[in-house]
Amino acid sequence: MNAVIYARYSSDNQREESIEGQIRECMAYAALNGIKIIDSYVDRAFSAKTDQRPSFQKMIKDSAKKLFDTVLVWKLDRFARDRYDSAHYKNTLKKNGVKVISATERISDGPEGIILESVLEGMAEYYSVELSEKVTRGHTENALKCKCNGGTIAFGLTLDKEHHYIPDPLTAPIVLEVYQRYAAGETLKQLVDDLDKRQIKGVKGNKIGIDTLNRILSNRKYIGEYKYHDIVVPDGIPAIVPEDLFNEVQEMKAKNKKAPARRKAEDLYILATKLFCGRCGTAMDGECGHSANGNRYSYYKCLSAKRK
Repeated sequence: MNAVIYARYSSDNQREESIEGQIRECMAYAALNGIKIIDSYVDRAFSAKTDQRPSFQKMIKDSAKKLFDTVLVWKLDRFARDRYDSAHYKNTLKKNGVKVISATERISDGPEGIILESVLEGMAEYYSVELSEKVTRGHTENALKCKCNGGTIAFGLTLDKEHHYIPDPLTAPIVLEVYQRYAAGETLKQLVDDLDKRQIKGVKGNKIGIDTLNRILSNRKYIGEYKYHDIVVPDGIPAIVPEDLFNEVQEMKAKNKKAPARRKAEDLYILATKLFCGRCGTAMDGECGHSANGNRYSYYKCLSAKRK
């Protein structure tokens, strides 16, 4: 009997050690039952509620090669926690001459085994749904108290001992500074270059680029607004930026975003809305580019061709 091991852990308080434990128990089961292990498929930080797991899908695909006849799992909930997915993929494996065996759950091959396996799969799905509800309730309670629910902390903020957002003494002044300087007329490029020159890094230690700076200049957390899904608390976070300055910056960003388009439409492409493609009749739109030596050139292009 040739077998492969499938091991998985989700992100709910499980670590690499859980993979090692699953494989160890599967190997012990294989040794006791004369099963030859030829390979292992491992998915790290993937929930069994979804079938979109890379190693899992590879294992299902590889089963058609007839290299193994058994998939050994620590428990059936490692294979799937959705009864439809479990039945669907077990049927696929069965067509390829492969069966799924649990190393820790004793399930007979008789009729009673079918009932037991169904009960175990139902319990796994119940546990998964219940856990999801508990996590949602916990996150909702945190949100009502304006606590962090995980994820990357915005530049300029940090957390106190109770996981409330508070201004970071080192980076909060920089957030206020870039708002003030942008409102005074400096461009994103100028600000990015200055931050890079001063070796000011983002929250992950990377360079602060224009996209990151754009997000900083749009983040309502800086005016004290806490938001988690549909829960919004206007003063849930100590403000770093005055609201009037924040609103001024949003207006300037909107104007600056429209400015290049106005220039493109009015100054460079006077035939826009008047020129149509001779082949399909679709309107022509202005385009521009640069040659190898840096010279700028302008032309018109069919909108249908651009979309395709």
